[in-house]
Amino acid sequence: MGKVLFAAVAGVAVVAVVGGARVWAASQDVEEPNFTLEAAQGKFELRQYPAMVAAQVARQGKRGAAVRQAFGPLAGYIFAKDRAGEKIAMTAPVTKEQRAQGWIVSFIMPQGRTLADLPVPSGDVTLVDIPPRRMAAIKFSGRWTDARFDEHARALTDWVQAQGLTMVGEVEFAYYNDPFTPAFLRRNEVMVEVAPR
Repeated sequence: MGKVLFAAVAGVAVVAVVGGARVWAASQDVEEPNFTLEAAQGKFELRQYPAMVAAQVARQGKRGAAVRQAFGPLAGYIFAKDRAGEKIAMTAPVTKEQRAQGWIVSFIMPQGRTLADLPVPSGDVTLVDIPPRRMAAIKFSGRWTDARFDEHARALTDWVQAQGLTMVGEVEFAYYNDPFTPAFLRRNEVMVEVAPR
């Protein structure tokens, strides 16, 4: 009986790992913004991003709830459920940052798209131009908890100060995977804009 139970548990574990690996592999086909890597030090990177366009929604409340509430309108926009016109390819990451009006949750539009050629959004989805930016970032995996994001935000802030850099924007939280990706396979980041050299 013990051997049968062990075999069953082992089988479930293998299926879970293989399934998670497939989800992770599939997620690698999603477009991400190009950037030039200026410096790297362990989990920390200094990057130069080009100009981009983002679809954004503002939501009040706690960090996790804000992302969940904003995802629907943003997905409705890119999948043409709430507007006329073509679908837009999904990209990664989904980002959020806290501002005076609440949490700003953003979907980055595919490279080459402009405000002029993107479909007009409906509801409270807005399109914004994001100028070129120099960003400091820290990468980590695991669950999306406030404690983990806050821990890495503090580590990033300490690193930025140790490098003699000046933060010029709010801390941003980046999610590269969907909620169905096992936590150990998730790629998460905390980023912050820093002043040019």
